Amino acid sequence: MNYQQYSDPTPSHHTGFCGFMSILSSMRYCLGSPQSHGPMWFALAFMPFGLFFDFMDGKVARWRQKSSLMGQELDSLADLISFGVAPASAAFALGLRTPLDTLLLAFFVLCGLTRLARFNVTVSSLPKDSTGKSKYFEGTPIPSSLGIVAAMAWCVRQGYVVGGSEGVIGGVWGGEGSWWGGVHPIVGVFVGWGCAMVSRTIHIPKP
Repeated sequence: MNYQQYSDPTPSHHTGFCGFMSILSSMRYCLGSPQSHGPMWFALAFMPFGLFFDFMDGKVARWRQKSSLMGQELDSLADLISFGVAPASAAFALGLRTPLDTLLLAFFVLCGLTRLARFNVTVSSLPKDSTGKSKYFEGTPIPSSLGIVAAMAWCVRQGYVVGGSEGVIGGVWGGEGSWWGGVHPIVGVFVGWGCAMVSRTIHIPKP
């Protein structure tokens, strides 16, 4: 068995690295002062770098005219870390921390997991163009969660974070003193995004 093909670093490894570093940066922000946004900016910045490496992964595969099941699985796992777990971790760090908030963030991550798994088993059956590429994405691709990341960056800049000058945007429903901890309505953005990822009726043309 040629073990080298499984150990060579690929752009997918770099994507996964960016996602993991983003998660650690979010954790570091939670451990520090809410007014010290440095770790949070690092957490948010790592995710677009992950997208760059995700894009380069496809470019490299086409340049080498080589693809494999191993590469496909690596790409999906790295995407889940960088565009599923990392954004949810950042949202938790910024203030979506009630029990119901965390359940809904978990829903978002699991939708991303389902989206990637479904893509892996259905990609061969999707309509192809003349180059052999699938004509469209079924459901929004998981890297689209960078739209939420951009919104979170705006919230940090405006002070709409836990401990910030404005507090979490939209406030909390139910109140922190309730037995279920309340819920921040802004978490609904993650719920809607998760539903869009697993939708079978949304077809987005591939570039």
